[in-house]
Amino acid sequence: MMDQSDLESSNTGSDGRLQYSDALAEELAAHSEQLESASPQQILSWAVDRFAPHFAMATAFGPEGMTLIHMLAEIAPQTPIFNLETGYQFPETLELRERVKDRYGIEVQYIRPELDVTQYEALHGGPLYVRNPNQCCLDRKVKLLEQVAGGLDAWSSAIRRDQSADRARAPIVGWDNKFHLVKVSPLANSTKKQVWEMIVKEQIPYNPLHDQGYQSIGCQPCTRAVIFGEDERAGRWSGQLKTECGLHSIEDEDLAGPGA
Repeated sequence: MMDQSDLESSNTGSDGRLQYSDALAEELAAHSEQLESASPQQILSWAVDRFAPHFAMATAFGPEGMTLIHMLAEIAPQTPIFNLETGYQFPETLELRERVKDRYGIEVQYIRPELDVTQYEALHGGPLYVRNPNQCCLDRKVKLLEQVAGGLDAWSSAIRRDQSADRARAPIVGWDNKFHLVKVSPLANSTKKQVWEMIVKEQIPYNPLHDQGYQSIGCQPCTRAVIFGEDERAGRWSGQLKTECGLHSIEDEDLAGPGA
């Protein structure tokens, strides 16, 4: 079983991390361009070959993430996979962890905040997501990934470019300035239709809430079902300007590199 210390083990470089450099930036840009026409499986295979054993996947058990888990089970089942367990996830989401274990023999590791939900809400005088969802996401998701990233050279996300204008700028492979490691997005060029076609064809487990109108599923208090004609992410932080939890926000400096 993978524990949190496995994810935080040291890496290459003088400080135990893969270091950003012009040479690395050139390498990533070249590979990203080459992989534009590659399949998600080919992109994952490249990432495993290049970065393992300091490569891991983050998943929220969405349909995209479930397809990547299915692929990794065939390509590199030893790859660490983790979930940022905020304490606010739907029971249906958490149940997928057991279904993944039963189907693939892979145990997804929960990474949890120091404070549980009861302690966290007591500290802030109630649910912080009501009045400051950005801080809640920062404390219970972003900071967790920062901890995990300290032991990795690269991580894989399951974002698609067609999900939002922000994600449309994501490279296949690029340097993640926020978490100081390489970010690989094997499904960047995939469509929602392609993802669900694979789920049906391969009988990949998925969250039953998708059958109830939930297209994008995050924490339960900040997620609702969407209605016909709405954007698939319209159910996240509904009624607010917030559209991302902070894990996948694409800043200009992410495209240019540190110090650009």
